[in-house]
Amino acid sequence: MPNANEDNPNALNQVQRRAVSELLRVSPVADDLARRFQEAGFSLALVGGSVRDALLGRLGNDLDFTTDARPEDVLKIIRPWADSVWDVGIAFGTVGSQKDGRVGDEVQRFQIEVTTYRSEAYDRTSRKPEVSYGDSIEEDLVRRDFTVNAMAVALPEKVFIDPHGGLEDLAARVLKTPGTPEESFSDDPLRMMRAARFAAQLDFEVAPEVVAAMRAMAQRIEIVSAERVRDELNKLLLSAHPCKGLGLLVDTGIAEYVMPELPALRLESDEHHRHKDVYEHSLTVLEQAIDLEDDGPDLVLRLAALLHDIGKPRTRRFETDGRVSFHHHEVVGAKMVKKRMAALKYSNEMVKDVARLVELHLRFHGYGTGEWTDSAVRRYVRDAGPLLTRLHKLTRSDCTTRNKRKAAALSRAYDGLEERIAQLQEQEELDAIRPDLNGNQIQAILGVGPGPVIGKAYAFLLDLRLENGPMEHDAAVAALKEWWGTHG
Repeated sequence: MPNANEDNPNALNQVQRRAVSELLRVSPVADDLARRFQEAGFSLALVGGSVRDALLGRLGNDLDFTTDARPEDVLKIIRPWADSVWDVGIAFGTVGSQKDGRVGDEVQRFQIEVTTYRSEAYDRTSRKPEVSYGDSIEEDLVRRDFTVNAMAVALPEKVFIDPHGGLEDLAARVLKTPGTPEESFSDDPLRMMRAARFAAQLDFEVAPEVVAAMRAMAQRIEIVSAERVRDELNKLLLSAHPCKGLGLLVDTGIAEYVMPELPALRLESDEHHRHKDVYEHSLTVLEQAIDLEDDGPDLVLRLAALLHDIGKPRTRRFETDGRVSFHHHEVVGAKMVKKRMAALKYSNEMVKDVARLVELHLRFHGYGTGEWTDSAVRRYVRDAGPLLTRLHKLTRSDCTTRNKRKAAALSRAYDGLEERIAQLQEQEELDAIRPDLNGNQIQAILGVGPGPVIGKAYAFLLDLRLENGPMEHDAAVAALKEWWGTHG
């Protein structure tokens, strides 16, 4: 793989072996596509994150290409070749496709995007980038967000193109911009969040001049749509090191415009009112929740862990004995979660789930460390519903005390709760607790039609079921009639 700039041969040697093996793996598909572009009189190059990941030895089957062909020409070339094609991004010069290709002895599926050389920038009053097409790959690369994403490999010759020293920055594990960071972030302010996201995904450091520009231009993020901000935040949260990226957003002031509840957790302490730094505690809870994930990254759990205490600043009280209290912060926090997530355009289902976890995260502590009654276990399971497994993880993660004896006692107490749940689940269908009589039976027994009274009777029987467990039919009928005698 020849190199257009070999000023740092040591850095090149360090990563080139990985890149060669990665590129050889995808060559059957990539080279085939490149030859078709050549035959049509156009150039094609692997670009951006695909080149970066190849150099890091982690190239997947999502491949990004750039070309001098205009989108309509790209469609003409790709349609006869790909298994499927979509053009939802064609307004921005991108054509997507899917192609099954043989890699060694197996057939693998590739997701491919081809984007015309372009430049894009925001004006100060628009939320949408203005797109114009370019005629050279150098012009395309200079508009990229970071130097490690501004490298390309021209195909099928496999000529390495790195006009901005991305390889050297990759070897140093640092994020810099091809031009000045001020120009880059002015073109697209979302790149400031992308800096935090890549730091979290790749465990890279962000260059001091880039951090300074993020701090100076933080308010510029307001021009970006809520949907784009949310998607970038999700990628950050689902990364390997989310706390690193979140810390950068908070330290640069960007979080003040994206999720102001997060920096608000940095409560002041003085010598008279000592209490935990809620911000640092929340990041620790997030890390501990991640450690408990057993089926890949869980966005709902991670959001709940990060936001579980956001109600504390609004509920903080300094008591007469010097203690600090946060009464009902879980209820206040759940309302704040709904408002913030709705503003970021999260789905109703995700908003509901995260808010419910925040609302319930203290429920375990409300029962103390004693023996749980059957009634308490039923209500805990009923209230958590399908979120029970996540609630287990969130509650365990919320123990960040350095007192090993206290931490061990809390862990044993929660072990005891999970054992009680398992025992009752063997005896009863805890996951689907219902009253022992349904609505039709209630109407028939009471001799009344549909109406509010049926709902009240149903709620009475459900409460009885939670308190006492399953009842025989005749006992449930007798209890309903007794209730009706005083409420009818």
